[in-house]
Amino acid sequence: MSTVTKAPKGIWKVIFASSAGTLIEWYDFYIFGSLAVVIATKFFPQGNPTAAFLSTLATFAAGFVVRPFGALVFGRLGDMIGRKYTFMLTLLLMGGATFLIGCIPGYETIGFLAPLLVLLLRLLQGLALGGEYGGAATYVAEHAPAHQRGYWTSWIQTTATVGLFISLIVILITKTVLSKEAFDLWGWRVPFWLSILMVLVSYLIRRKMSESPLFAKAKAEGKTSTNPLKESFGNRYNLKFVLLALFGAAMGQGVVWYTGQFYALSFIQKTCNIESAQTDSLLAIALLMGTPFFIVFGWLSDKIGRKHIMLAGMLLAIICYRPIYRTMYNISDLKQKAALVADTKHDLKVSAAANGDSVYHYTTVVQYSDATRYSYDSTVVVHADKAAEATKPKIAKATLLNGNDKWMMILLVFVQVIFVTMVYGPIAAFLVEMFPVKIRYTSMSLPYHVGNGIFGGLLPTVAVYLASKAKDAGQGDWYLEGLWYPIIIAAISFVIGLLYISGKRKLE
Repeated sequence: MSTVTKAPKGIWKVIFASSAGTLIEWYDFYIFGSLAVVIATKFFPQGNPTAAFLSTLATFAAGFVVRPFGALVFGRLGDMIGRKYTFMLTLLLMGGATFLIGCIPGYETIGFLAPLLVLLLRLLQGLALGGEYGGAATYVAEHAPAHQRGYWTSWIQTTATVGLFISLIVILITKTVLSKEAFDLWGWRVPFWLSILMVLVSYLIRRKMSESPLFAKAKAEGKTSTNPLKESFGNRYNLKFVLLALFGAAMGQGVVWYTGQFYALSFIQKTCNIESAQTDSLLAIALLMGTPFFIVFGWLSDKIGRKHIMLAGMLLAIICYRPIYRTMYNISDLKQKAALVADTKHDLKVSAAANGDSVYHYTTVVQYSDATRYSYDSTVVVHADKAAEATKPKIAKATLLNGNDKWMMILLVFVQVIFVTMVYGPIAAFLVEMFPVKIRYTSMSLPYHVGNGIFGGLLPTVAVYLASKAKDAGQGDWYLEGLWYPIIIAAISFVIGLLYISGKRKLE
């Protein structure tokens, strides 16, 4: 990477300003996904926990579904009035929506108004994110030398993963500082509230930025578009490249990206029942190890081309997903471990309810021969007028992996992150180079956000649904069924990209 060590004048300032805001927007967006398990208990009725969790994932996915509309709205503004002012607006919109999610009263307080307000704010988040990425990627690319675009734009690519990493760290610190009861009661709101401070700092940084030199030049020469939507999608020649960008690259990149990070998180926490804090820590370590490879593959794409690296990442994901997730499941499968009955411990706490009922809280910890620990909480309510009767215990289960299994799980997530860096590291430069300056913001934003927002954003919900359906049907490897969605989508994208994307478009 020595050939890119000499930075163009002012490029680091541009990258820092663009990355800071983009990182914060991704942090805001990921807080919701990272806390999906907790949010399901706060904003949705609890009669059916699985349905509540699926509803939370659907609300999370709604933010992705509207991202293409944000790409159209803000992409049009970006191509007409400029990159700088457009993604300043998206930053404020995202930050405000995230802060307000942390302020909404729970379902027990305001009923169905709670999930409705959360859904509306998620839609605002999605609209804002739909305009943010295209602006940041375009802004950096238009400051970078053409032969180094892959390297310099790859710094923007790290912000999504770093945003997720920071969200996990903030959640982990909050859980550590507060008691379990305090975090469950109000502490989960803290990561949402903190975003407003980061947004204000980023706004002050972005306010001092200048406009992209290529856009400023086009504007000075009167060559900006008066109707970016029509020129982007009404022109058959340009529309062909929009469709190729979507189905031959962004679609496959989107499902690989969300499988390697979001579905991995959900799978470990919900399917493997790994304790929440340990899940956050192992994912954070894997992300920290993998993030530098965005830069590596962005740099490499300047040398050997964007297409080959992205398609290789898709192909590896298609081949490896099922073996990886089978191993992840087996690591946490307690049926394959020997429990040490003598080391089983019970902790009992008794409290009295206002109506005179007695409430017994049990925490049971089972030690296994390989040092794995399995704990579960159960609550039994004995009614004052019917001492012999008790309600059915509510059980919360969690497994704490031993050291070796934890590092194996980190390795398996890290391998998935490598696939992510291969498909995601070069894609900003790839998309920027497909479209001319006057319609670049609009043209690149739509395929990117359809690929990521629709195909990628729907992945957690679709995958959990497919796995739940297979489990209900008694299928043996039910936990692998959700993977068919990213495997099939990535395979389609791989074939289209291999056959129909030949190289750089000759820009007019």
